[in-house]
Amino acid sequence: MTTDINYSPEVQALKDGKLIVYPTEAVWGIGCDPMNAHAFDDLLAAKNRPMHKGVIIIAKDYSQLLPYINDEMIPMDRRSEIISSWPGAYTWLLPASKQAPEFITGGSELIAVRVTTHPTVRRMCEEFGGAIVSTSANLSGEATPTTLDGAKSVFGAKVAVYVDEPLGENKTPSKITNGMTGEVIRP
Repeated sequence: MTTDINYSPEVQALKDGKLIVYPTEAVWGIGCDPMNAHAFDDLLAAKNRPMHKGVIIIAKDYSQLLPYINDEMIPMDRRSEIISSWPGAYTWLLPASKQAPEFITGGSELIAVRVTTHPTVRRMCEEFGGAIVSTSANLSGEATPTTLDGAKSVFGAKVAVYVDEPLGENKTPSKITNGMTGEVIRP
């Protein structure tokens, strides 16, 4: 017996290998299914972004990140700080799992991950059944649009769904810290 599932338009787009633009804690994000290489190629082409930069994977909870990180490699003395920062606007560079696609990590042994507080993203990750790609909705090297209409003018039809819900209240993008060393990459 087959059951048809009615997904929200943005989650259906993710499942179909399409791009979406959505609100995050501070800026508009553009994302896709992190396991879909074709969708990721479309994302890089739309942003004019080189693959070696890697992207952030954003999730509803830590368990959704486990397919992408090597949990056993996180030092015990760093683990408490990392886990207690979530959910929140904290992105950590953690050891990538063997299953994490190289196109997501940019060829690095580390992967950028975050457990979000944003209710829209949490809902999408819940419905999608996993984490999604989260990178700023801008062309590489250019300012991130401050409105959804601004993002639409940048990406147009390259994006399947624009999620028209409020941005979070953070004024700056998430802090990025190397979870292995504690080095702050982006304040």
